[in-house]
Amino acid sequence: MSIRVQCVIYDAIDPAAQARFWAEVLGWRITHEVEKESVLEPPEGSPEDGIVPDILFVRVPEDEKKSLKNRVHMDLRPDDQEAEIARVEKLGAQRASVGQDESVSWVVMTDPEGNEFCILRAFTPEELASL
Repeated sequence: MSIRVQCVIYDAIDPAAQARFWAEVLGWRITHEVEKESVLEPPEGSPEDGIVPDILFVRVPEDEKKSLKNRVHMDLRPDDQEAEIARVEKLGAQRASVGQDESVSWVVMTDPEGNEFCILRAFTPEELASL
């Protein structure tokens, strides 16, 4: 089959602000921005460039943050979970509860518009060696 995922689309109240937040979180670049949409792509020349799907933020007519849990969300795998949580909180993310208990190894966060994402624990050296 000859098909690939081109982009993942997020509805947004302020696409430009969402793109700036996620560009900082991911270290990606904003490659297209008009009034109602903004596109993020991996850094030019990076191993992900042209391979990993773009992220597109599109303006929706709602005037307030979403009120229901996302049906799709990103899981981010950092080298240092606590440092990454602190960094994204400084950028405007907040910790969230979606019913997870204390035994889970990830932390649920929300972006400035309330979209959930998870920051996973770092891989152990053994896990990294087996990748």
